[in-house]
Amino acid sequence: MSFNLLSSLLAAIGMLLIGTVVNRKIAFLSRYNIPDPITGGLIFSIAAALMLWTADFTISFDHSIKPVFLLMFFSGVGLCADLRLLKHGGKALVIFLLVLLPFIVVQNVVGVGMARLLDLHPIFGLVAGSITLVGGHGTGAAYADRFAEINNLQMVMDLSMTIATVGLIIGGIIGGPIAQFLINRHKLRSSAEESSETHEFQEAPPPISTTTALGALAGVFTAVIAGQWLADHFSGSSITIPGFLWCMLIGIAIRNLLPFTGVKVDDRASELIANVCLSLFLVMTMMTLNLIDVALSAGPFLLIILVQVVVIFLYVVFVCFRFMGRDYEAAVTSAAFIGFNMGSTATAMANMQAITARHGPAPTSYLIAPLAGAFFVDIMNAFILTGMLALPFLGG
Repeated sequence: MSFNLLSSLLAAIGMLLIGTVVNRKIAFLSRYNIPDPITGGLIFSIAAALMLWTADFTISFDHSIKPVFLLMFFSGVGLCADLRLLKHGGKALVIFLLVLLPFIVVQNVVGVGMARLLDLHPIFGLVAGSITLVGGHGTGAAYADRFAEINNLQMVMDLSMTIATVGLIIGGIIGGPIAQFLINRHKLRSSAEESSETHEFQEAPPPISTTTALGALAGVFTAVIAGQWLADHFSGSSITIPGFLWCMLIGIAIRNLLPFTGVKVDDRASELIANVCLSLFLVMTMMTLNLIDVALSAGPFLLIILVQVVVIFLYVVFVCFRFMGRDYEAAVTSAAFIGFNMGSTATAMANMQAITARHGPAPTSYLIAPLAGAFFVDIMNAFILTGMLALPFLGG
């Protein structure tokens, strides 16, 4: 059965609503901040796998609009970024990057060590390391072509896509629970939540108007169009900046230049649009997973991923959380750290979204995580992988 674009969107919205209801009804999912699109998408993927396994019945979707949702999301993030809040966020970004750099090395050392232990080619350890877990599907595909051609490794492309998919799922599942563990253990609260308690009679903001929503939507589309043009224009440069980062940067520029023209900015409309786009992107990603292929091709790599999960949990609790300040923002940032080191930047943002929706905003985390996950981490990952692949025992 094939769905056209509108039918695919309707199905995605339906599964997103189902995921929301399930998360509210099942205490465990609600308590540990499992993102609604992850729950809804996984429910569909499991049902689709059962139908394929028992009745050889397949469902295909038109998900051509999915990349647009991702660009709209990051544009919306940029439109919510008031740079005046970076007075105390710049230092946090530097600390976060200093925490991130050694972890990428650790992740690859763990992957290569486990590959040798399982009698696999050590390059498969990098594939089960930062190539797919930090780099995602795109980086995994790029390196897989190289490994298949130069190192003559079989099925490396399928394995790369499988590991990236498994990492995406795990990153979305464990980020919220680990952050909740930190919040509960250290009795943390959002500074905005505490501020609201000291201002009990603060007047509620007016509802979002049609004009405000249309203005935010115009800003999002402007950022998407300009961001895509800039990405295409600079695609041949020595350092390629991802298109979604260009969109976010344009959104930031719009948000921070508009006040100088006398225009009042209501970030709530941009935030709403960004959240809707992110949810649709993630639920469509999860719905198109073929869990049977994932299960059949993963094999011993699941053991490597399991060890990687243990390593990132220990690193987050004892390194990332502590260095980021041991406060509520540190817990939210830790969830983002897990998201884009096990899945993608979109997963990191979904983890933060799930936590802040329950416990209150974390403005510093929302500023530093997209920049670190979308731009700096790719540069650091490429630098580290280049160095490791030059090692003789990796056969580079």
